[in-house]
Amino acid sequence: MEIQAIKQRFNIIGNSPLLERAIDVARQVAPTDISVLVSGESGVGKEVFPKIIHQLSPRKHGQYIAVNCGAIPEGTIDSELFGHEKGSFTGAHEARRGYFEVVDGGTIFLDEVSELPLLTQVRLLRILESGEFIRVGSSKIQKTNVRVVAATNVNLQSAIASGKFREDLYYRLNTVPIQVPALRERKGDIILLFRKFASDFAERYRMPVMQLSSEAEQMLINYRWPGNVRQLKNLAEQISVIENERMISGDTLHKYLPQSFDTNLPVLFKDANAPENFSERELLYKVLFDMKKDVNDMKKIIMELIHSGEVDQAFKDENKHLINKLYRDTLHDNEIINTPEIKVRQPEQKKEEVEIIESYEEAPHVYIEETLSIQEKEKDLIIKALEKYRGRRKKAADELGISERTLYRKIKEYGVES
Repeated sequence: MEIQAIKQRFNIIGNSPLLERAIDVARQVAPTDISVLVSGESGVGKEVFPKIIHQLSPRKHGQYIAVNCGAIPEGTIDSELFGHEKGSFTGAHEARRGYFEVVDGGTIFLDEVSELPLLTQVRLLRILESGEFIRVGSSKIQKTNVRVVAATNVNLQSAIASGKFREDLYYRLNTVPIQVPALRERKGDIILLFRKFASDFAERYRMPVMQLSSEAEQMLINYRWPGNVRQLKNLAEQISVIENERMISGDTLHKYLPQSFDTNLPVLFKDANAPENFSERELLYKVLFDMKKDVNDMKKIIMELIHSGEVDQAFKDENKHLINKLYRDTLHDNEIINTPEIKVRQPEQKKEEVEIIESYEEAPHVYIEETLSIQEKEKDLIIKALEKYRGRRKKAADELGISERTLYRKIKEYGVES
């Protein structure tokens, strides 16, 4: 089947070479039983590619099932995927077939595969290699013939490095990779998509179709679209329902674009190549903390040079006030330095000046507790997101750029009341 025919059949809008390349790879790999890993940011439309692969494969008459690995609790995911025997755990009142048993002869799509627990990853690897699995609570080996297509919006190699994903499973899933481009990488498709969504919503809500002014079109093209196609579709629906005027101007459109992203300047954003759960705020905190550490280390080196006598007396006399300030800053930066050439005047003299003298006196040890930490900031962000969405974890997780399961784990870890 030609690419244009595939786009029409699966309702894919766009003419981007990157998008058509992804479709072409899916078309070519479909007749085989090779495992496929679909990568791309959240909201780019990864879920359509497993459907293409299934419908163009010899398995098209078999069952197809999509499983969101991040939405299933860790304690029950093995039961969901592989089934369980009666009495194998509390609440298992009868035996149950898992997805891999039900979809025998068909295709299973594992979305957010990076969220699978490590023990479940071992079970999945066994199915991919031998087609064998064991129900929870059973010792009987069963066989299944399932085509696996997985998807992820995180960098699995970073997850491997952090011990959260098995390297052997990654290479087994990633036999054929499909990279779905972000919306900002296919700017020529943005207006086409908006018009399609506007037409669909006009038909659904029985109203005239929206039109965009040239200024509004340019704003859509220049916007970064962190939520990709999903965000564009939501925007089109919002404007269709709320605005009475069918000609949408730049000023009107501006009200619906989040101000934090309303810029054409380069910014940090989370994509498939970014470390997992590493937000822009966390990155900025890390940079600031690293800079502070470097400055403190440099201060310490200078003070140690003064202590060792490698700085001559003439330099000390000429830069007395600078050295005094450096010493005070070093104490306040929680650095402990003993120097034979620095003395702090007693408080009763009502002076804070530190003077250079010849005799040795150990400088006082000053400890200042550092209260800033990335963990505290992360906890604070989680609390704010939960408050913003009144405890709705899914919306809070979307706001934070993490999965709902990761948010649940961090809520327990930090003892956040939600």
